[in-house]
Amino acid sequence: MKVFKLAAEPRTDLGKKAAKQLRADKKIPVVLNGGDVVALPFAGQLQAGQKIVEIGDGKGLITTDLVVTEDAVRKLVYTPDIFAIELTFNGQTKMAVLKELQFHPVKDTILHMDFLEVNETKPVAIEVPVTLEGHAEGVKAGGKLTLSMKKLRVKAPYTQVPERLVVNVDHLGLGKTIQVGDLHFEGLELMNAKNAVVCAVQLTRAARGAAAAAAAGK
Repeated sequence: MKVFKLAAEPRTDLGKKAAKQLRADKKIPVVLNGGDVVALPFAGQLQAGQKIVEIGDGKGLITTDLVVTEDAVRKLVYTPDIFAIELTFNGQTKMAVLKELQFHPVKDTILHMDFLEVNETKPVAIEVPVTLEGHAEGVKAGGKLTLSMKKLRVKAPYTQVPERLVVNVDHLGLGKTIQVGDLHFEGLELMNAKNAVVCAVQLTRAARGAAAAAAAGK
């Protein structure tokens, strides 16, 4: 994946009024999840913006509340590309991926963002764009190639996640499909249902007419 550099500030006032003011100032509240798991009660010292979320069994998860500007994340959000995010705050840098976006239902502005901290060994589930390559046999026969799943959900360490999943369609015949279960990418676990159709060559009226004409001529 490409790397997107993003500077953030810790957020200590978590009230609704404060969040509303941030958005008025063209800033976005962010939560960084996936931090360290610690024993409770926690005896260490938390940094600005950090808090502990209890997860049971006497353990808690450190999360960090942050603020970013709308301009800073524009090229991260409004693009079909996926990124590993080099997130800098509190004098440190963490690697993360974008997990969730919340938009305003009317204005379509970003209300909230969730990031997930990642490292080179911990697998992460993320959606990756699909690109078709090649010339399908079924298209040569008059069919139409359609892409049903523009993204597939994969699981792997972020360093192994590609920018695109390339699917070759050279041998895809007329009326045939490629399903998730037909695909394999080295080092990646595909999370979608195996019978989900990724792409297909559909019969067109012209193709049906040609087939019918050929059958009638025999």
